[in-house]
Parts: sequence; structure tokens; C-alpha cells
Amino acid sequence: MKNQNGYMLLFVGMDWHKGLSPEQTQRVSEEWMAWFRGLMAEGKAIAGHPLAFEGKSVSGKEGQVIDGPFAETKEAIGGYFMLDVATMDEAVAIARKCPGLPFGAKVEVRPVLSECPLKPETKIQEAVVAK
Repeated sequence: MKNQNGYMLLFVGMDWHKGLSPEQTQRVSEEWMAWFRGLMAEGKAIAGHPLAFEGKSVSGKEGQVIDGPFAETKEAIGGYFMLDVATMDEAVAIARKCPGLPFGAKVEVRPVLSECPLKPETKIQEAVVAK
């Protein structure tokens, strides 16, 4: 299925480097950056950044603010790439080359939508309420 809005790779797990030596961590980090630069050069990646470890989480009716955007580092999103590719298969093929995978990183591949998926439901609900 083609998606004109591209795909986002979300890198899950901020502790992939645990158990690696500083040299190994540096090597994998360099491989990760080379992978990203290659995707940029090919025109397949249009943006990407790591995310900071610290942050805030806002939730609930009152907008309660707590430190830390995540419960566990293994579930936290550590960064993202925005891909300009047409199909999920191509995005998944790119994700499978992530240098962090052998060390416990996970990559979530998500299509980027042009509008909120709830919008059609809202229109249906508005039509029912209007009758």
C-alpha cells in the first residue's frame, strides 16, 4: 500500500548500549550515524534526531505534569527517522538494517497520515446527532 506522507521509524529502547564497552558503544553509534547519512544521501530519510533522556509527561484531565516521559528506558522512544518512501515494505526493509537491533533496540515503523483518523468518525457522529 502506497503512502504519500512517508513513514516514521521510532527507535524504542534507550538502554541498547548496556553491557557494551565504551569502544563498542562508539562503534555502533558511528554505524547508526553512517546508516542515517546514507539514507539522507539516497533521499530516503528527510529528518531524524535522537531524543533526550529527560523530559516531562503530561496526562489526565488536570494535565498533571511529572518528570520523565517514560516508565522504563526499554520502552522509551530514543529517537526517530522520517522516511520519504512509498511503501511499508520499503520502510520495514530500512528498519531491518538498524545497527542497534543486535543489541536490543527495537524499531517501530508507522505510516504518517495526512489527517486524523478520527475525523471521518467525527463527521458520522455529527450527521447522526444532527438528525
